[in-house]
Amino acid sequence: MNAATESPWLAEAPAPLEAAPAGGPARPKIEREAHKLEKRLCREVGRAVMDFNMIEEGDRVMVCMSGGKDSYTLLDILRKLQKRAPVQFSIVAVNLDQKQPGFPEHVLPDYFKSIGVDFHIENQDTYSVVKRVVPEGKTTCSLCSRLRRAILYRVADQLGATKIALGHHRDDIVATLMLNLFYGGRMKGMPPKLVSDDGKHVVIRPLCYVPEKDTARWAQYQQFPIIPCNLCGSQDGLQRVVVNEMLREWDKKFPGRIESMLRAMGHVVTTHMMDPRLHDFRNAKATGVASPDGDMAFDHEEFPAAPGLPGLQVVQLG
Repeated sequence: MNAATESPWLAEAPAPLEAAPAGGPARPKIEREAHKLEKRLCREVGRAVMDFNMIEEGDRVMVCMSGGKDSYTLLDILRKLQKRAPVQFSIVAVNLDQKQPGFPEHVLPDYFKSIGVDFHIENQDTYSVVKRVVPEGKTTCSLCSRLRRAILYRVADQLGATKIALGHHRDDIVATLMLNLFYGGRMKGMPPKLVSDDGKHVVIRPLCYVPEKDTARWAQYQQFPIIPCNLCGSQDGLQRVVVNEMLREWDKKFPGRIESMLRAMGHVVTTHMMDPRLHDFRNAKATGVASPDGDMAFDHEEFPAAPGLPGLQVVQLG
């Protein structure tokens, strides 16, 4: 066993012991599947924390809670890992109540109290601002996110938070890459860890290895009190909605494709892209010295066989 697998971040919690029903198995199938899912979630979040050094000794982690399945899962798994982590860190759950009409403002405080987590509710009427500024029929996500970000940075300062944890998962990260590729003309994704634009905060995404279907299953099993969002992300025609639907269809037809795309984001070969800021193409000259990073201009590049991409037909031209 290597050092990585011995880390407390990756240690498995023991399965809960349950009395066996008369004449039946020791644990119902649904409980076994739920325990497997819990182990997988803890393992992937723990791996992300280790790979990117997301949480350090003495950190106060502010978990941003929207009331959706992903933020509930993030808070739940971080609290589980907190019990066996190799470092001491505290958690404070924060919700920004944007005063959307019909928002059930009691749901999150009641949930936080029921699980005994430190929390803060920030009340700011950004909904009215967005509705006043954005013309009818236009998407509100951009302005809403900018307002929300500024408020959360201020709250992090007030609470003494050293890390701001967001609930973006694997599919969000890949979708952002595709959006930038399709509509922005750039290779840019959603980093697992970054320093905020004001240089004062560290933002982390511990769910970066977790597929959305796992957060959905965990939220359903745990029966989290989900709050739907009617201001952002639910407007017809949003480009992100279209890309997310495309990724879900790919995941059904071609298992492994999204995972491969995520891995690609961590294996960028700058010499084989086209950005002169990352590689000095202008001054590239033959040196007479062999290089493992050299081009293979006349070779057919080998890719994994079809098992990872069922139904994909490869046609060679020329």
